[in-house]
Amino acid sequence: MSQRTRESGTSEARSRLLSTATRIFYAEGIHSVGVDRIVAEAQVTRATLYRHFTGKEELVLAYLDQADRGLRAQAEATQAGEESADDKVRAVCRAIAAGIRSPGFRGCAFLNAAAEYPDPDHPVHRAVLAHRQWFLETVTGLLAQTSHSPAGPAGRHLVMLRDGAMASGCLSDPELVCETFLQGVEGILQARSA
Repeated sequence: MSQRTRESGTSEARSRLLSTATRIFYAEGIHSVGVDRIVAEAQVTRATLYRHFTGKEELVLAYLDQADRGLRAQAEATQAGEESADDKVRAVCRAIAAGIRSPGFRGCAFLNAAAEYPDPDHPVHRAVLAHRQWFLETVTGLLAQTSHSPAGPAGRHLVMLRDGAMASGCLSDPELVCETFLQGVEGILQARSA
């Protein structure tokens, strides 16, 4: 994040730009949306955009950072009050299912961004990988609390189930996708308790 973005991180114009970009990037894709459209819909000038972001790439990174922080907070909040490790895993996965069932769901913002930025050295792709690493570590850590057996394979399995559910949730019946996803999570938990 640039120095000027940090300094002006709470301005109304910056918030409008980020909110507008988030809505459009998620609904229509990143590459298909130009800076001129974001500026027009956010009702700011191009100069205002460049006062807050060095360019579109920095705006895309801010969009992904905002999504990452939101998902981290959601994962933490869903575990609050849950007593067993199994129930903490279930709570995180129920939150994922709720997202899939939400109106306007268009898949995972991070998987969508990775598809548009396939170069592993690109900053956007690296932001996607950092988010995925956090999620893998989070679910692996939770699964490690469910059994004494190594949790790495189960964590990777859960991430793959989640990826499949996120991709399928906008292509077919979200209720069926969520039911299948949550059954898969139960299978992972049962296998760990066996």
